[in-house]
Amino acid sequence: MADQFGDTLAGIVREKHVQRGDAIDERYRKDLTGKYSTAPGWAVRPGSTAEVSAIMRAASEAGVPVTAIGGQSGTSGAAVPVDGGLSLSLERMNQIREIDPLSMTMDVEAGCILQIAQEAAEAQGAFLPLDLGARGSAMIGGVIGTNAGGNRVVRWGMMRDMVIGLEAVLADGTVVSSLTKMLKDNAGYHWKHLLIGSEGTLGIVTRAVLRLRALPSTRQTALVAAPSFEEMIRVMRRLEVSLSGQLSSFELMWADFYETLTEAQLPSRPRPMETGHGIYALVEAMGGNAELDGQMFEGALASLMEEGLLSDAVIAQSDQQREALWAVREDLSPGFTPRRPFTAYDVSMAIADMPRFVDAALANLKEAAPDATALFYGHAGDGNLHANVSNGKMDESIKRTFDTAIYRAVSDLGGSISAEHGIGMDRLSYIGMTRSSEELALMRTIKRAIDPKGILNPGKVFEMEG
Repeated sequence: MADQFGDTLAGIVREKHVQRGDAIDERYRKDLTGKYSTAPGWAVRPGSTAEVSAIMRAASEAGVPVTAIGGQSGTSGAAVPVDGGLSLSLERMNQIREIDPLSMTMDVEAGCILQIAQEAAEAQGAFLPLDLGARGSAMIGGVIGTNAGGNRVVRWGMMRDMVIGLEAVLADGTVVSSLTKMLKDNAGYHWKHLLIGSEGTLGIVTRAVLRLRALPSTRQTALVAAPSFEEMIRVMRRLEVSLSGQLSSFELMWADFYETLTEAQLPSRPRPMETGHGIYALVEAMGGNAELDGQMFEGALASLMEEGLLSDAVIAQSDQQREALWAVREDLSPGFTPRRPFTAYDVSMAIADMPRFVDAALANLKEAAPDATALFYGHAGDGNLHANVSNGKMDESIKRTFDTAIYRAVSDLGGSISAEHGIGMDRLSYIGMTRSSEELALMRTIKRAIDPKGILNPGKVFEMEG
């Protein structure tokens, strides 16, 4: 029998942008971790919103489930298509339509790589604040779909705070578009917020208007250490005031994480600070006064040292030193590779509850898997903690043991099992631990209203039964 649906896709985007069956490239069927590998029936690469719309109309008529594919930098299986479904890659839709330095906005297609968008903004004297380790592969549509936060949330917030206008294609092919540059609009429901963080289950984001900021001209970076978590958070709060709003990053690293990562990185760079402190943080401030900003930064840290809130500090004196400090946090491969196989978590809670979560998670792991070790690090600005858990082996039973230990600790503190990588398939069975039955019922109502046939990224976020 002829592949009628595949032929329909080819009629929309041309045959060279369609892959079928066993010929589908691995990147359209697997996630970053490699845990989830499926067998979609088709992969398609549309080049415009009109083509996405036509594809969705065809998929709706044929009852073919559709999963939008971005840079595949997530870790929860959120962008893995279902068997026999359609993998829709937005990689060809990668244009920056406009940068408006007066309105401080960027009009960008969903397939644009985050780093390319950042660099384009800077070339125009503007600044796209969102930043994360996967900047070189993550696409704008993907970071919108997961409401990513990253390294600068303490000052500029998450992706939701940067999306002013949005264009998306719904399950039946309807295009909804509000590509406005207005910062304030209280006329009716803000439907864009339903799509931000929805992991492609309510619509496929094709284009966005993002809020830019004035480009900082100075950048001060330091690695600091404090005796305890509580003192480190007091440091952050003091710097928010003493640096006059310039504090942009405050990345926490528990002692085990710092010791493990810097030990593994020794062949390529020296350890920037000795071990033995209670907790570490990467601190960065961005401003605009070349003469005074460095003095203000050094003075603020010196005062905190004198008061005993900080036990040590190393301030970068060059771009090379700044990169070396950030490498402690971002060059994860040397330290994490020997721990494979491992399970990675990104969870969130009230900032004050972070040490209680770490203690509870370690206690749960000790009880359920005594040979497991865990490394903790994260973003102080939004209460987002990452955990890397390993015991040198992995199967479904071991992973469930780790999951239960981590998520039970989160649940007991009223936190969330996902802070920025989404629920996807990996956390599907655990969402009830941090979302009430009433909340899940409301989510299902919304899903049925917008996607009545259930073809947009099915099997992600929550089960439709119930």
